[in-house]
Amino acid sequence: MDRTALEKMLHRDKNNAMLLYTLGLLCFKQKDYQAAVEHLSLALEQDASHSASWKVYASALAALKQTDKAKEAFEKGISIAESKGDIQAVKEMKVFLRRLG
Repeated sequence: MDRTALEKMLHRDKNNAMLLYTLGLLCFKQKDYQAAVEHLSLALEQDASHSASWKVYASALAALKQTDKAKEAFEKGISIAESKGDIQAVKEMKVFLRRLG
């Protein structure tokens, strides 16, 4: 799906955490890290238990060189993923966190 279509959908439904995640992920893949952070932070406001949102959100912060915020986000994401039994997300975020130092 393209970004414009997702943005139009979001304009109609601003309270859709999965749509915000999808748009944030697309922005991240397009290296528009600031937009990714904006969309993902809104997604997390609506559903703070979504492990994948934490992973991409923290990665976008790291790409923006906001290392302290990225570390905090990875730590929060790891905690949430562990509580949900999302082992793969835990492993990935721990690797990313280690790389940040």
